[in-house]
Amino acid sequence: MQGLAVLVDIVVMLTNVLVMLIIVQFVIGLLFAFNVVSPSNEFLRQVYDSINRLLEPVLRPIRNIMPNTGAIDFSPLVLILGLQILTRVLIGLTGAY
Repeated sequence: MQGLAVLVDIVVMLTNVLVMLIIVQFVIGLLFAFNVVSPSNEFLRQVYDSINRLLEPVLRPIRNIMPNTGAIDFSPLVLILGLQILTRVLIGLTGAY
């Protein structure tokens, strides 16, 4: 049972990292959209593009399933909710916490 708790801890940590990356992507996107930071800022552009490349394979299937909502992309929110549900279910099944 100890080994299973360790695996659940690893999954929880990985989901937390994914959620943080989604939030960072969202914040940088807002900074670009409202011209708080210039989109020509090379460092932030590279960070934003790198995060997009990491998250796109995970978000694309969600975008394909969801209806088109125009300019607002709800797929990161759906992914965060799904990751939180997965985390809660794993913790509940194993009694890790």
